[in-house]
Amino acid sequence: MKKKVYRILLISILIAFVLLTRLLNSTPDIPIEELKIKYANDASRFIEIDGLMVHYRDEGSGMPIVLLHGTSASLHTWDEWAQELSKKYRVIRMDLPAFGLTGPNNTNDYSMEYYEVFLNTFLTKLAIDSLYLGGNSLGGQIAWYYTSYHPQQVKKLVLVDPAGFMSKNEIPFVFKLARVPVLNEVLKKITPRAFIQNNLEEVYYDPHKITVQVIDRYHDLVRRQGNRTAFIARSNAPIVDHTDRLKMITAPTLLIWGMEDQWIPIAQSADFQKALPKSKLITLKETGHIPMEERPYESLAPVLTFLKDSNFISQ
Repeated sequence: MKKKVYRILLISILIAFVLLTRLLNSTPDIPIEELKIKYANDASRFIEIDGLMVHYRDEGSGMPIVLLHGTSASLHTWDEWAQELSKKYRVIRMDLPAFGLTGPNNTNDYSMEYYEVFLNTFLTKLAIDSLYLGGNSLGGQIAWYYTSYHPQQVKKLVLVDPAGFMSKNEIPFVFKLARVPVLNEVLKKITPRAFIQNNLEEVYYDPHKITVQVIDRYHDLVRRQGNRTAFIARSNAPIVDHTDRLKMITAPTLLIWGMEDQWIPIAQSADFQKALPKSKLITLKETGHIPMEERPYESLAPVLTFLKDSNFISQ
């Protein structure tokens, strides 16, 4: 009971704070052309899918490996991984609909069913019919969900702190805030930089690794027109359990987990291992929810071994 009262009080204080912030310092959307100057580069490409101009990068050559980011992130979350992987593989990453430069879709639908169709269309347009697939958090959930429908297409699967087994009680606090009426309308308009920093401190284990540039990137891209509304829509969508589809995955699967993940606790790795017999778990100490950002080279090392060694899972 005390915990419930505390949460209500905290939400009330936050509402008052945000409303005051709105009066003193608004955080308007940033025009897409301005964001492109800062967050697109020579490797950036844009492809039209169902009315969306999807921002993606296609680097290197060899077997394609497609990387999917998590909630409120962007393709930049894979920068260090892509730099190394592109030396031996064709590395493809995109800003998923609702995020980054890609922005919201026209239907306000961000279900697993929507993302499966989106990813299939994207890969078809790039003429990719055989690939390695990886994802973090939401991107990890999309990756395994997609693989369950295309088991012959995905040859190997890399899941970094993937979502999928979360219950309503385990939803991170920022998602719960997005479900609060009135407050969620304010959050569509106001996103203080300190709010972004606080969320990053939840997903990083070591806050000293959160640079000014990282905070700026997350803060800027969340303010791409429509992204905040899309976040509210995703947060308020029904929680659907698709984990029965995991049994349909035949690809060898590497699970990577930060042991200090506050958003998706490492205890959930056991659920994935049980559901995926052809899987191996690698844990990283002193690491949070996004290992590829916080400890890029340590988290990538087992991936490089996994991709080149057909016996890695059985070792």
